[in-house]
Amino acid sequence: MNTKPVQYHLGKFPPKELDWPRLIPLIGPASAGLARYDGLLSAIPNAHVLLSPLTTQEAVLSSKIEGTHVTIGEVLEIEAGGESEALTQPKRDDAEEVLNYRKAMRSCIGEMEHRPLSQQILRGAHAMLMQGVRGRDKSPGNYRNEQNWIGRKGCTIEQASFVPIAPTHLRGGMDDWERYLGNTGELDVLVQLAILHVEFEALHPFMDGNGRLGRMLLPLYLFQRKLLASPDFYMSGYLEANRDEYQERLRAVSRDDDWTGWCVFFLKGIQEQAAENESKARSILSLYNRVKTQMADLTHSQHAIRAVDFIFETPIFTSPQFTNYSSIPRPTASRILRILGQEGLLLPLRKGKGRRSGVFMFRELINITEGKDAF
Repeated sequence: MNTKPVQYHLGKFPPKELDWPRLIPLIGPASAGLARYDGLLSAIPNAHVLLSPLTTQEAVLSSKIEGTHVTIGEVLEIEAGGESEALTQPKRDDAEEVLNYRKAMRSCIGEMEHRPLSQQILRGAHAMLMQGVRGRDKSPGNYRNEQNWIGRKGCTIEQASFVPIAPTHLRGGMDDWERYLGNTGELDVLVQLAILHVEFEALHPFMDGNGRLGRMLLPLYLFQRKLLASPDFYMSGYLEANRDEYQERLRAVSRDDDWTGWCVFFLKGIQEQAAENESKARSILSLYNRVKTQMADLTHSQHAIRAVDFIFETPIFTSPQFTNYSSIPRPTASRILRILGQEGLLLPLRKGKGRRSGVFMFRELINITEGKDAF
């Protein structure tokens, strides 16, 4: 059995040819699934609010592929100032990586209002990803100037499963990647994105954080090419569920020149994730419309809609956060929280005592996001 590490495919990007008869039957269903999901996104007036938990879940799953062990509930609880003993320091460190992912994503979207996606934007995102977490001492925002490799923790380069491009060729490789990124004359946008992703991962331009950045690239590119009305597409669920095949497909590009096999895997993933994302987004929209009516009926308050928007955007929160950020007068906010608790819409994670604020969870929304009854 050959146990030598797979070496980067120098000089073979972009691929000279692909097996289009294998890809064409998959492009149609993937594009149609994406279009259906985008149609739903376009119909949601406040998608950034309603889909905020899904964005956090994507950050959780993308970081999980890199070895973090934190749930969306734990991330949101830490963000809300939770002090549960179960929230150990390692959990808090993992949550910091997830929160950085969200910040970096928002930063990229802001940058793309003024200029197209580029190496410069991704380098800025990388600096943000690495802020105060693992890898912060590994030149955040700068390309590596030494050889890295991929394999089990602590392995030597000889024991690695994959060795990315050598530092001497890295800048040229990234320039070639950026030229391909800006080429709008390719035969199919989704196939082009598949190739952009696999090439970025193969180049592995930074000492740390490459996986998360490569997955962040997916919704940003779909947004730039106008296949999505907003960059709210979540692919890490498919990649995490098929982690072994994902990693083997990436290696097979360099080892066997099998770009087509990777594209087949990727297009199936787009179709599968588009359907799952659409299902979750529909469930969230349905929940929003139900809770909006329920809130108005229960509270008879002019602030009902503002309260609903807040708990959808921040499904785990403290009572002062609810009062301060929702701009609802304190007595009204307290009354609304009391009603929501009595009706079972909010689950108290921590009771308020003295100066310590209570922490509340919007359980139904978290369960939809998780895709299971986690709470």
